Amino acid sequence: MKETFFSARAVGLHFALLAWLAMCGAASYWQIGRAAAGNQLSFLYAIEWPCFAIMGFFGWWALLHMEKVTEHQEQARRDYEALMRSKAAEARLAAEQQQAEADDPALAAYNDHLAALSERDASRKGEN
Repeated sequence: MKETFFSARAVGLHFALLAWLAMCGAASYWQIGRAAAGNQLSFLYAIEWPCFAIMGFFGWWALLHMEKVTEHQEQARRDYEALMRSKAAEARLAAEQQQAEADDPALAAYNDHLAALSERDASRKGEN
């Protein structure tokens, strides 16, 4: 518990939270004054700033209780990424081989026909 609340990182988070709450409180107080003076939009802002303060509190709590990644977890992540990269490379290679084997002769003949038509049209345009 002492490490959670009194480490250097935690103390920095405490100061950041206090500054955030002070700024949100000041902005809310300012907007309440503007709303009392007749600015209708400031009523919304007077509600919005306390909501920002609450979100800041939840962010502080989440950052304070975030677990550190251990070396074992980091190594497991690296191993998993390497495994997934090798599986992806194998899948890409298999797909390329399958594509090379699956070339359709009818499709190749059709593409050759289209290429011949294109060349014929290009030569006709050159004659004009």
